[in-house]
Amino acid sequence: MTTTEPFPTDWQRALCVVAHPDDLEYGTAAAVAGWTAAGKEVTYLLVTRGEAGIDTMHPREAAAVREQEERDGAREVGVEQVDFLEGYRDGVLENGLGLRRDLAREIRRRRPEVVITQTFGERFANGMLNQADHRVVGREVLDAVAAAGNRWIFPELVEEGHEPWGGVRHLGWVGGEVTHTVDVTEHFEAAVRSLEAHREYNSALPDDFPQPRELLTFILGDPQSAGEHGRPTRYLWGVDLFTYGMNA
Repeated sequence: MTTTEPFPTDWQRALCVVAHPDDLEYGTAAAVAGWTAAGKEVTYLLVTRGEAGIDTMHPREAAAVREQEERDGAREVGVEQVDFLEGYRDGVLENGLGLRRDLAREIRRRRPEVVITQTFGERFANGMLNQADHRVVGREVLDAVAAAGNRWIFPELVEEGHEPWGGVRHLGWVGGEVTHTVDVTEHFEAAVRSLEAHREYNSALPDDFPQPRELLTFILGDPQSAGEHGRPTRYLWGVDLFTYGMNA
């Protein structure tokens, strides 16, 4: 078994950046619930409203529905600030300076010490293929963190009043390799409620798609903790974490 380290706790503000509503609810919300319960400040930033995600609903309607579901899901784990970038369409995100600038602006605005996003690998750790939007966001967040700390990259942000922020100490990608973990056993139920809040989206999934509790048990359950009936008694959230100044 690969050895992992505990996720750092020496921070106060975290920013979670993903492509779509529900991306954070597939596991990360469990860690977020623990952080907010401990008094840490966590905010969400979504690049799109996931408007292409419900086949039976027109994107205009789906955008409003999924935005509200994301806010409802965030509230279940103690997050009140949920923001969406404007001008980016679900399913057709592209790497580029415009997105990087918008992400750097939000990092400067929020001044987080921790940034969490999604893996930009072609596959998830379980072997399944990763979506294009996820890959774009994961890579652009990496470069946006650097741009946020350099006043000469996107100098127009300084003109807007956003001074550089080089205080990000931990940058993590979810869905790929795992280097650090958080024991989220006490917050598993909150994570289930957070994913269940995406009612319209979940109801439009295929009948054989796992229900929120079953899916999160698969994602977060520690197989070494299997108890009665084979169900885990311990739940872990994992992330590929880079700590600035310690990985040189």
